[in-house]
Amino acid sequence: MKSLWQKLHRVGDSLHLPDIPNWLIVILALVFLLRVPSFFEPYYYGDEMIYLTLGQGVRQGLTLYKDVYDNKPPLLYLAAAVAGNLFWFKVILAFWSLITIFLFYKLTKIILEKNEKAQKISTFIFALLTTLPLLEGLTINSELFMIAFTIAAFLILLKNDLKIKGVYFAGMLLGIGALFKIPAAFDAPIIVIYWIITDGLKDWRRILKNTFILVLGFTSPIVLTLIWYYFRGALPEYIKAAFLQNVGYLSSFRPGDVQKSFLVRNAPLLIRGLVVLIGSGTLFVFRKKFSKKFILLSLWILFALFAITLSERPYPHYIIQAVAPISILLSIFFAEKSLEQSLVVLPLALTFFVPIYYKFWLYPTTSYYSRFVSFAIGGGGKSAYFNDFSPKINRDYQIADFLVNSSMPDDKVFMWDPGSPTVYALSKHLPPIKYVVDYHINDYSSKTKEAENIAKDPPKFIILTDSYPYPELNPLLKSKYLLINQIDDANIYSRINFAPTK
Repeated sequence: MKSLWQKLHRVGDSLHLPDIPNWLIVILALVFLLRVPSFFEPYYYGDEMIYLTLGQGVRQGLTLYKDVYDNKPPLLYLAAAVAGNLFWFKVILAFWSLITIFLFYKLTKIILEKNEKAQKISTFIFALLTTLPLLEGLTINSELFMIAFTIAAFLILLKNDLKIKGVYFAGMLLGIGALFKIPAAFDAPIIVIYWIITDGLKDWRRILKNTFILVLGFTSPIVLTLIWYYFRGALPEYIKAAFLQNVGYLSSFRPGDVQKSFLVRNAPLLIRGLVVLIGSGTLFVFRKKFSKKFILLSLWILFALFAITLSERPYPHYIIQAVAPISILLSIFFAEKSLEQSLVVLPLALTFFVPIYYKFWLYPTTSYYSRFVSFAIGGGGKSAYFNDFSPKINRDYQIADFLVNSSMPDDKVFMWDPGSPTVYALSKHLPPIKYVVDYHINDYSSKTKEAENIAKDPPKFIILTDSYPYPELNPLLKSKYLLINQIDDANIYSRINFAPTK
C-alpha cells in the first residue's frame, strides 16, 4: 500500500498536481463514496427541478427572468444548463465538493498554522457537514457552490504578502459567490472588519484603499451581468427578480407582520444586526487579548449567522454558509490546549443557539443510506424506491413519459400542480409563460392574468390535477382542448387545432 501511495504521488508530481496528504485523499474518497447514492436519486426535489427547468430554458435560448423565471441570481441556472440533467448536475456538485474541501484544507493550513491535528479534525468535520443529508449536503443548492468562492477569497486575503491585484481578484471571487446567492455578500465585510481590528486605525489609509479595491472587485462580476441583461432586454426583470424581490423575502416567512410598521416588522433583523455590531465592537476593544485567528473566526460566525437567518426560514442548507468557521472552531476546541480552547465556547454557543431558536430542520442520514443500500441489492424495486422520496414521483414520471412520446421537442406544456417543475425538467418541455411553479404565479402574478397569457399562446398540453383546480382555464379548455388521458389524479388535455375560436 505504501508503494502505491508513493507511485500516485510521483504521478501527481509529473502532472504538477497539488500535493495532497494521504489522510486528505481518504477524506475525499469517503466524500465521493457518500455522494454516490445521490447520483441515483429521482427527479423530486422542488428547487432542483426549478434549476433544471430554467437551465433547460437557457439551453433553448430563452433569457432568464424575462422568458423563464425564478428569483435567484443566474449562476446556479447556468450550471444547470451545463449539466443538462439531474445525474450530471449531481456529478458536477460531487466534484465541486471535492475541490471545496481541498480549498478548505488549504485555508486551515493558514488559520491553524502548524497544528496538523486541528487541520485534520476541521477538514473532516467540514467534509461531513457539507456532504451528509443532515444539512442537505447531497441536495443541489447555492450554498454548496458559493462557499468555495468565499474560501478561495479568504485564501488570498489572508496572505502575508497581499498585493492589490490579489485584493481585487478576491473581491471578484466574493462577487461570483453572490451571483449564486445574495447572502454570500455578507462574507465580504468580514475581512474589512478583520483588517480594522487586527491592524488598527493607524493604518487606515491602506485599509481604506484595500476596501475600495475589494468592493471594486466584488461589484465587477455583478456589473457584467447587469450589462449582459441590459443588452438582452431583460435588465429590469433581472434587477427585480434577483435583487429587489429578495428584500421582501426577508420577512416573507412572517406574513402576518406585513401590515406592521417598519420598525416593528424588522425588529428581529435589527436586533440580529445589533448583535453583530456588539460582537464586532467587543472584538475590537479586547483585540490585544485575542489571537488573529480567534478574531477572524468570531467575525465569520457572526456574519454567517446573520446571513443564514435573514429570512428566518428553517431550511438546513442555509447553515452550510457557516460550516467553515464552525468546523475550525470545533477543531480548536478538540485539538488545542490554550486559553482560546475555552474562549471558542462563546461563538460555538451562539452557533448552536441560532438553529435551535429558529427551529432549523434536520434531515435523516442513516435512513437515506439504508434505503439506497436496500435498493442497490434489489429490495423493493425502482418504483418503491422512488415512492420513498415522494408519493407523487411515479405519477410525474409517467406524465413526463407520455409528453415525450406524444409531442415534438419544441411543444409547450402547462401543468398546474406543485409537481410541475418535475414534469418540465423530466420531459424537457417548458410552459408558454415564464413561471414554472405554482407559487411563482401566486406570489408574483395571478391565476387570472396567467390564464390570459396562456390563452394567447395555447400550449400543446394542459395538465390539471383533481386536488389543484384552475377554474380560470376552464373557458380555454372548453373551446380548444380535449381530455385525452388520465394518470392518477392528473388530467391531460390536448389542444385541438380545428376547434372554433371564441
